Amino acid sequence: MRTALQRLNAHAPHLVLSPLKWAKVVEEKLMKITEIQTALTELKLGAWLLYDFRGMNPIAQNVAGLTDAHITRRWFCLIPARGEPKWLIHAIETSNFVDVPGCIACYTGWQELNEQMAALLADVRSVAMEYSPHAAIPYISRVDAGTLEWIRSFGVEVHTSADLAQRVEARLTEAQAEGHQAAARLVLTAKDEAFAWIGERLRAGKPITEYDVQQFILQRFEAMELTTDHPPIVAVNAKSSDAHYAPTATQTQPIKKGDFILIDLWAKQKVSASVFADTTWVAYAGTTVPERFVKIFEIVKGARDRAVAFIREKWEADEPIYGYAVDDCTRAYIAEKGYGEFFIHRTGHNIGTAIHGNGVNLDNLETRDERVLISGICFSVEPGIYLTEFGVRTEIDVFLAGPGRDGVKVTTAPVQNQVLPLL
Repeated sequence: MRTALQRLNAHAPHLVLSPLKWAKVVEEKLMKITEIQTALTELKLGAWLLYDFRGMNPIAQNVAGLTDAHITRRWFCLIPARGEPKWLIHAIETSNFVDVPGCIACYTGWQELNEQMAALLADVRSVAMEYSPHAAIPYISRVDAGTLEWIRSFGVEVHTSADLAQRVEARLTEAQAEGHQAAARLVLTAKDEAFAWIGERLRAGKPITEYDVQQFILQRFEAMELTTDHPPIVAVNAKSSDAHYAPTATQTQPIKKGDFILIDLWAKQKVSASVFADTTWVAYAGTTVPERFVKIFEIVKGARDRAVAFIREKWEADEPIYGYAVDDCTRAYIAEKGYGEFFIHRTGHNIGTAIHGNGVNLDNLETRDERVLISGICFSVEPGIYLTEFGVRTEIDVFLAGPGRDGVKVTTAPVQNQVLPLL
């Protein structure tokens, strides 16, 4: 194989980088490669084989720094625990790989692809790929079965990259962590303003709907320079038991005095690689919150607080914290109170540049996530109880900043400790 610069000189002379600029690019990329190779060594993995076809593997895209590239053919990158990365790309795609470190080999036809892959894997016994045994973690299951069969046909053992991907792709940088906390403050402000506006309209006897409040929040996001991937949830009474309900212009309910209201909103800053903040609060359109709402909220709040206490206790003791174990702890609390069957989703999800990130989830219901919570990751804690007449969820975000009790940071503080009376 020739170096990446030599290969690009041959295939795309108009894209040649100066040696000085190339050295700078490689130096910047090597920081990521060093991180990957450290993780490979610690996890006792020989190599990571990144693979993508037309965006089917966002983890590979993110790790390779190719998220915004328009690549229409299959590409591969073998990152060994030691040594430089080795790329295998289609000959017509060279312009998309100008900035990558390591060596590049090109293929054109499928026969050459087979030959080049055999050469790439000649000295490799095992690789990690975005595959999850028995599809246990769908967020990691990005490589199709046929490609896995093909890689194994070269006598290579394939391991899941679940832990590897979390270490490399799900950890927040210092700037991302700061941006997440800034977004959290603004999201909480938008929530406060939305509930205040509902109260104002009701006191004035003016009509207001779920959709009105949703659009109000989106307008506040725009004014705050925040962006989101989906309109927020604003749900009244029985609709608050539909965990993913969101009103539309044609499907919405009026908000009236005496109603129970749930708002779930999430957003991030309008900057590159920004990280979401996500929170859910509930309120009552009246002065004194009825006992039936208070009772269920207190149980959900207790489950949330138990989860955080469990995480803090384990974190301070430097004991491993498995995603499924946090879910078990939270779910057991709600079950003890007699409402286990009404908690119908996982306790929490990873948060990153996508609202549902690729790190560990707090889950032993929808999946059994056996990954360990590690420093640098962000996730939600959001237990809920969903009855026929209404549903309650309280959601906070947690960032694991570092060792010790203080390393467990609730970033969406202050947290909700009572159902908000709006009148």
